[in-house]
Amino acid sequence: MLMALGQFIFSLDTLAFQELKRSNSWRHPSTSRVGARPARQFVGVGDETFSLNGWIAPGQIGEYTSLAELRAMGDSGQAFALVSGNGEVFGQYAIERLEETGTLHDRWGNPTRVSFDIQLVRTDDDAGGQQVHVNEQGQFVAPGEE
Repeated sequence: MLMALGQFIFSLDTLAFQELKRSNSWRHPSTSRVGARPARQFVGVGDETFSLNGWIAPGQIGEYTSLAELRAMGDSGQAFALVSGNGEVFGQYAIERLEETGTLHDRWGNPTRVSFDIQLVRTDDDAGGQQVHVNEQGQFVAPGEE
């Protein structure tokens, strides 16, 4: 398992990403001042996003139905827990964007290679970064919740 978004597992069998990009921002609005640089004040944490991209080759690597499952998750408008393969809990994320590009089509018009790009945006205020592990029932649990 590379990562889990809710009950969706990113893996070689479903949807393996090649690149993971994480972006954090912090808000420092400015106020104009006469004869001086604008004054800035830290007002809080900004957006946190993850971008995952890669490709699948349906029938060989990955499943085309995985993209449909993620699209349905995005249609729900819900946020899902994002957990890395090593057990780090990043927080609650919603699917903001899903792009796919099919290439190398067979004679029936089916793509034999599909590139994808998924944009996730954080929706909760928790700090994140808590470590979890998998219990004997195969469920993710935080330390002390066994």
